[in-house]
Amino acid sequence: MGRKFVIGLDFGTESGRALLVAVDNGEEVAMAVEPYPHGVIDEALPDSGRRLEPDWALQDPSDYLHVLEHVVPKVLQTSGVAGEDVIGIGTDFTACTMLPIDEEGTPLCMKPEFHDNPHAWVKLWKHHAAQPEADRINALARERGEDFLARYGGKISSEWFFPKALQTLDEAPEVYDAADRLIEAGDWIVLQLCGEERRNACVAGYKAIWDEGYPSPEFFKALDPRFEHVVADKLSDDIYPAGVRAGGLLPEIAAKVKLRPGTAVATGGVDAHVAVPAATVTDEGKMVMIMGTSVCHMVCGKEKRAVEGMCGVVKDGILPGYYGFEAGQTAVGDIFAWFIESCVPGAVSDAAARVGTNVHAYLSEQAAQLKVGESGILALDWWNGNRSVLVDADLTGLMVGMTLATTPAEMYRALLESTAFGTYKIIRQLEEAGLPITELYACGGLPGRNPLLMQIFADVTNREIKVSASDQTVALGSAMWGAVAAGAAGGGYDTVTEAAGKMARLKDTTFKPCPDAHAKYEQLYAEYERLHDLFGRGGDDVMKNLKSIKLSVRGGS
Repeated sequence: MGRKFVIGLDFGTESGRALLVAVDNGEEVAMAVEPYPHGVIDEALPDSGRRLEPDWALQDPSDYLHVLEHVVPKVLQTSGVAGEDVIGIGTDFTACTMLPIDEEGTPLCMKPEFHDNPHAWVKLWKHHAAQPEADRINALARERGEDFLARYGGKISSEWFFPKALQTLDEAPEVYDAADRLIEAGDWIVLQLCGEERRNACVAGYKAIWDEGYPSPEFFKALDPRFEHVVADKLSDDIYPAGVRAGGLLPEIAAKVKLRPGTAVATGGVDAHVAVPAATVTDEGKMVMIMGTSVCHMVCGKEKRAVEGMCGVVKDGILPGYYGFEAGQTAVGDIFAWFIESCVPGAVSDAAARVGTNVHAYLSEQAAQLKVGESGILALDWWNGNRSVLVDADLTGLMVGMTLATTPAEMYRALLESTAFGTYKIIRQLEEAGLPITELYACGGLPGRNPLLMQIFADVTNREIKVSASDQTVALGSAMWGAVAAGAAGGGYDTVTEAAGKMARLKDTTFKPCPDAHAKYEQLYAEYERLHDLFGRGGDDVMKNLKSIKLSVRGGS
């Protein structure tokens, strides 16, 4: 019996990738990335050019199939591995990323009669236009004393499943009525692979208020009588844990991707969650930070606790046998990219080019020479709203302390520091609720690209940060679940702990906190908290007032 392999399919915000991994030792044999042809659709629909309202973020589901059919054959061709030696496929997706489909599983946006209707397309995780519906859900849940609210930190996010579904009902009832099902994109891709609808517990628990069942029909009826039977009519009560075999690869898909028909396909998972065991974490008290355009914070505990502002606490949601807690920041890498693209003067770009580096590296080198607090600048990290702990998409970015002498490097460092403060706030919130965070682990694109950011995170949180050895930890995690779906009898593993012991590893280099830097950061963090509570807890509504004025002006035009 020759060497066996698994494939992890990671469907991200801008692109999808396949990672081919050896089952015996986790060697990453080949990787292929394919951008989504339509990217993030946030201004106008393809083809028709129909303009979208503010806070919309859509995708084209045909892009996911395009990625699948390109990246899997590419990793096989690059590696020389034969398709019959691949024993399992695992997938992960952004969430909540959901779409309406007909009884055949066809997305409604692919049907001519709905192609020009925005609600027929995929609503991406960062679609925030369902905030009014989220507000209604939260108000009604508080009024009725619904116990599910405490599991999500006291507030349901506009990013989640039922606000998006309710927005479709409110604004496009014809799409809602035509949909045989509303489904997460992660579960839809599994349906495409194996022909079986196997909704996964991870996304159901964290994004669709599922906890051994959904909220009652009476609750949904109180929101809108037409919404009473949303679960029975549009979802499914059959929920499956991560890593179980969803089915075997369909022959028609196998032919397109050059794999063996019947290859084990695992139930799907959320991108951040599948990364946890791939970062070597298989027990409690260790926070894994998936750091990229945004940051997700994952930690497990033995006890179920209600924590303000958490995205959810779900039994077996991350690791079997533990309660999984999720928090997050809606923008981190996105903030730095926006600053570089929109706010840096041409002279800085020219200077970076003269020394043969990019603007990020150039500003990082200058920012690293600054002492903690030297610039006198402090920022809030809400440029795309706040996910944890305030759960408020209407909050916006803020930077204070600038003068005519302020430099781009000082502003850049303040933005880096603001994201570290946001993570520190989340850690303190968890610990105040009785969930100690003993260690930090990082993975994703940022740890390898921005060492200054990682050192700032270590100094602010006063914790050593260990880094996953894989540059593709999320895809590796999906591949590991593919190995679990195959099982030991199929050449894989029977548990994810066994898989992690063989397939996951850390880098030798870690980021250790500097006590003096942390002491100074505690002073800055105290000011961050003052701004956080002033603008985030109703002390000053200027951010929301400005947004309201902006919307009224745009609406009037």
